[in-house]
Amino acid sequence: MKRQGLTIIDAHIHFPYGASPGGERPKPEIAAYSKERNRRMDLEWDFPEREPWGAQSLEETADRWYEEAVRHDLEKVIFVTGGGNETLAKAVKRHPDRFTGLAHHPIWEPVVLDEYRRAVEDYGLVGYKVLGPRVPISFDDPSLIPLWEYAAEHRLPFLIHFGILGHAGGVVSGPNMSPLVIANVAKAYPEIPFIIPHFGCSYMHDLLQLAWAVPNVYVDTSGSNQWMRWLPYPMDLETAFRKYYELLGPEHIVFGSDSSWFSRGFSHRYLQDQVRACRHLNFKQEDMELIFGGNARRLFRLGPAGETSRPDEVPAELEDWR
Repeated sequence: MKRQGLTIIDAHIHFPYGASPGGERPKPEIAAYSKERNRRMDLEWDFPEREPWGAQSLEETADRWYEEAVRHDLEKVIFVTGGGNETLAKAVKRHPDRFTGLAHHPIWEPVVLDEYRRAVEDYGLVGYKVLGPRVPISFDDPSLIPLWEYAAEHRLPFLIHFGILGHAGGVVSGPNMSPLVIANVAKAYPEIPFIIPHFGCSYMHDLLQLAWAVPNVYVDTSGSNQWMRWLPYPMDLETAFRKYYELLGPEHIVFGSDSSWFSRGFSHRYLQDQVRACRHLNFKQEDMELIFGGNARRLFRLGPAGETSRPDEVPAELEDWR
């Protein structure tokens, strides 16, 4: 992307190690349906054959992703999941010049704040990733107030997936599907940047309504965004970019790819498609610089040239990670 004059920070990548993020095992009929739709997607996007999740060691996987970041000239890779906070922190520490990551432990557990403090203050992680549809409690639950207060005090971003979840056969209903469920929290804690991935993932209307109500809501662009095909009205990348650009402004749009598995690695196709959509819309160069790198650098407080402005000290007992 240097030819485009863009410095790329990918704010949404899954480190493919540890437990797969697929959730509970579906019944055979649903699994077969999902497998067939995955096969069709691979043909549609011309994806290579998928290697088993976690087929290599943590170190090998981290080194392989580092090679991807260098090859595609990604200034920084932000892993949003990675087999648990401690596991992901090990991967980040292996290549801190290119990697950083988010905490992703269950938000509803009683130890949530203690774990988050450890993730931020000991492991150097720079935010929190939550799968909204899998959260069994309300985001307004009083038990979460200390977590919100800590995040607000330190201005730590929350990346919360709302909308349909997973591949075909995945989650399509539940109490925490819509971004509107965080309206009260976002109003109460405007210091917390709330980043909603995948353009709202079929809940664009609700996300735009939420952004009308509060200033601390951001949208990330990650993934194939094939959920657009399942809407009852026409939708495509250009329309999504234009709508969020008009109503939120370029300062509130964050690039992500949703890359994860090998042998695909970094999904350069997604980046190309998004850059082309912005070029078709005649976005200003300075606005594209914000979308594809500058906003992530600001929200996650990343320094120049892949450095981080957050202290990154690791406890002595963890020094054997390399």
